[in-house]
Amino acid sequence: MAGKLRVAVLGGTGMVGQRFISLLADHPWFEVTEIAASPRSAGKTYEEAVKDRWKLGELPIPEKVKNIVVKSVDDVENVTKDVDFCFSALNMPKDEIKALEETYAKTETPVVSNNSAHRWTPDVPMVIPEINPEATEVIRYQRKRLGTERGFIAVKPNCSIQSYTPALAAWKEFVPTKVVVTTYQAISGAGKTFREWPEMEGNIIPYISGEEEKSEREPLRIFGSIKNGAIVPADSPIITSQCIRVPVLYGHTAAVFIDFDAKPSKDELIAKLRNFRGIPQQLGLPSAPEHFIQYLEDDDRPQVRLDVNFGRGMGVSIGRLREDSIFDWKFVGLSHNTIRGAAGGGVELAELLKVQNYILAK
Repeated sequence: MAGKLRVAVLGGTGMVGQRFISLLADHPWFEVTEIAASPRSAGKTYEEAVKDRWKLGELPIPEKVKNIVVKSVDDVENVTKDVDFCFSALNMPKDEIKALEETYAKTETPVVSNNSAHRWTPDVPMVIPEINPEATEVIRYQRKRLGTERGFIAVKPNCSIQSYTPALAAWKEFVPTKVVVTTYQAISGAGKTFREWPEMEGNIIPYISGEEEKSEREPLRIFGSIKNGAIVPADSPIITSQCIRVPVLYGHTAAVFIDFDAKPSKDELIAKLRNFRGIPQQLGLPSAPEHFIQYLEDDDRPQVRLDVNFGRGMGVSIGRLREDSIFDWKFVGLSHNTIRGAAGGGVELAELLKVQNYILAK
């Protein structure tokens, strides 16, 4: 562990918390030394706390964390006293999460959150590291508000937008103006497995609470800018969405229609996708995929079974780009919702914040 930053995972017994712990098991920069969860799990070893509800069936509980004694997330002083920063995967009412994450930050412990509670707090950066790494500059204003020197909160966006927002970013110079998107979202996005949600087998539910607003608004915050100490969302593109739950364990798929101010060719659009690189690729961050976006030529791709783990689950797959009779173009996108869309995106964000010297050893 020498030289590694010490990490607490808040909400470590839930699905996203488990994914954080799995991804951090052999991380070269970070080491999980504390796990916090609800009072009912406090006092148990991590193995005891999750043995009957370990959701990552394809992966074992990492040996390094099995004997860590889980603490209550409300015991902020003891959770933070020997860690350098926290990942938050809390599953509580949003107002409680918002207050609790600020309490953690005020102990001078940075919080990198998967939760949506602070995504619209004006001075909290919401970041996809390949797209808007400069948004972290707002942290200095947040620290003034919180009265901290090193503590702050940074968040990653909703899992569903990761399947199409990267394409919009790659095509920025062509000026996307209108986007219609339908997302087909895996059940793990609700923190469930088929064992826990058997009624989803062979079923589709055409409603996911709050998802459509997130799908329409959050990309605009990603494309926003800092003005007067706050993130101001971009004005365009105009996005409308529908979000549907489908019987898939991992992987959010998006069917997208798009208009541009400029009129790019198909070859130009594909080239932009394949050549798109961000700061994580340039810096070689440990969690960054070598290629952020892949374009697939086959008419029947991307597919969840074939493509969801592209780039160790951190890459985005785009396919079926073709002209449309109403809009300029249409395409299909796919991303892994609990890796790129949740814990993996959070780990990559923490790596960026470390390189930018926002996360340091205490």
